[in-house]
Amino acid sequence: MQGEQKMKKPLSFTFIYALFFFGFTGCSAQNNGLYLTDSRKVIKIAYFNPEVFPDLEEIKAPTNTAFFSAVSDKLNTFKNNRLLFLNTSTSFDNTDKETIREFCLNNSADFAVIPKVKYFKVGIGTYVFSNQVEVSMKLYDAQGNFITESSYNTFRKNARILGSAENSIKIGTNGALKDITKNMRRIYRAEQEKS
Repeated sequence: MQGEQKMKKPLSFTFIYALFFFGFTGCSAQNNGLYLTDSRKVIKIAYFNPEVFPDLEEIKAPTNTAFFSAVSDKLNTFKNNRLLFLNTSTSFDNTDKETIREFCLNNSADFAVIPKVKYFKVGIGTYVFSNQVEVSMKLYDAQGNFITESSYNTFRKNARILGSAENSIKIGTNGALKDITKNMRRIYRAEQEKS
């Protein structure tokens, strides 16, 4: 009789352990299956180099670095976004639909963003930079259709007088991205109400 009880304890422990093991494995597999069939598709967003005003070569590289650093910091918080940085520029004001469509097709991008960073002039005559910038962005879909745009002026919004231009670019980029996100939500809600 005691031998049977001793034998039941290891069997019941093994049964309970097996139940937990298969239960957690099943949940894990189920979650992976849900994730793969879920609507959370990875969205690829292609970013062109920002058009810089004034058009001076000395400021383009630091502007690009500060801009892309701010974009990657901001959008890395979203798990379903993947950034593609295109090492080419295009005109902010005169954007070619075919060019955007071609870049999106070649890079498998769902959206394209064309940015512009404008430095403010201080004084009269030769260009002396202030630390204030205006960061503007235009968002296009993969077919090259314009969706929305936003602009963030660091002087008007934050009244920043001190600080580096790099920091202003980061603040302006974050502000412009926030505005684009708001605009996208508004567009999405409007489309949901229509259907």
